[in-house]
Amino acid sequence: MPAPRKRRIETDVMKMLMSDYEVSLVNDNMQEFYVRFYGPTETPFAGGVWKIHVELPDQYPFKSPSIGFMNKIFHPNIDELSGSVCLDVINQTWSPMFDMINIFEVFLPQLLRYPNPNDPLNGEAAALMMRHPKEYEIKVKEYVQRFATKEAADAIGDGKDEDDKDEEMSDLGDLTDEE
Repeated sequence: MPAPRKRRIETDVMKMLMSDYEVSLVNDNMQEFYVRFYGPTETPFAGGVWKIHVELPDQYPFKSPSIGFMNKIFHPNIDELSGSVCLDVINQTWSPMFDMINIFEVFLPQLLRYPNPNDPLNGEAAALMMRHPKEYEIKVKEYVQRFATKEAADAIGDGKDEDDKDEEMSDLGDLTDEE
């Protein structure tokens, strides 16, 4: 990897490590890490704690990072099984001007505040949000209480399967979760 890109990865990850976010590197690798993310206040996600898996490609910042929720979340633009995030700014309109802090301070909070049910990864969440907004909010809060606690986020292994947790958690990119 050319030195300027490697430096940019190191700079962005160091900004995250020095911020208020709890960041844990995978095998001391700056290109793969987990971030503890809290649901934005004044939303049904408030009080929730998620473990977010981040992978930075070799082409970062010219190619967007891979972002995924490790513990379940009920949201139209987040796949419930894989945790994949459908967010234009990450998937289509990413720019090298953005950094990891932007993702956690702006992009993800906005996604949770303003879901887009017209471009869903979770059709059930999108339909419920459009047809029965109150029921959608109740279900989001149920998921937060059940799956987005500090204990649930802490219990998720760093890529290691935990048999007793398989039902509650989804591995990033694993669409064959048994439930």
